[in-house]
Amino acid sequence: MIIAEDVRRVAMALPRTEEKLVRDRVTFRVGRIVYVTISADETSMGFAFPKEERAALIAAEPRKFHMPRPSDERYNWVRVWLAAIDEAELGELVVDAWRMVVPKRVAAAHLSPS
Repeated sequence: MIIAEDVRRVAMALPRTEEKLVRDRVTFRVGRIVYVTISADETSMGFAFPKEERAALIAAEPRKFHMPRPSDERYNWVRVWLAAIDEAELGELVVDAWRMVVPKRVAAAHLSPS
């Protein structure tokens, strides 16, 4: 089962990432842009995701993904139950969210095979 420490390990390995505590939620950000949050009860994770693709993602796997809080629906954001994903999917979701907020050259440099 995925726990908050797993999310932290993946996120903090990405360039330019900072961890901040905001209103009892752990957030991971690049500059001022948040790309991942962990709920206060550590059961779900919010992450950057294209808003126009959100409904399809949730419809495809409604037991895994869910809508963000109403105040966050205007953003490129979706939520996932941590118990519903494995390490590989966690890595994919966090890295894809991070790629949405860093300059393309930073993502390319980090993700290119060395």
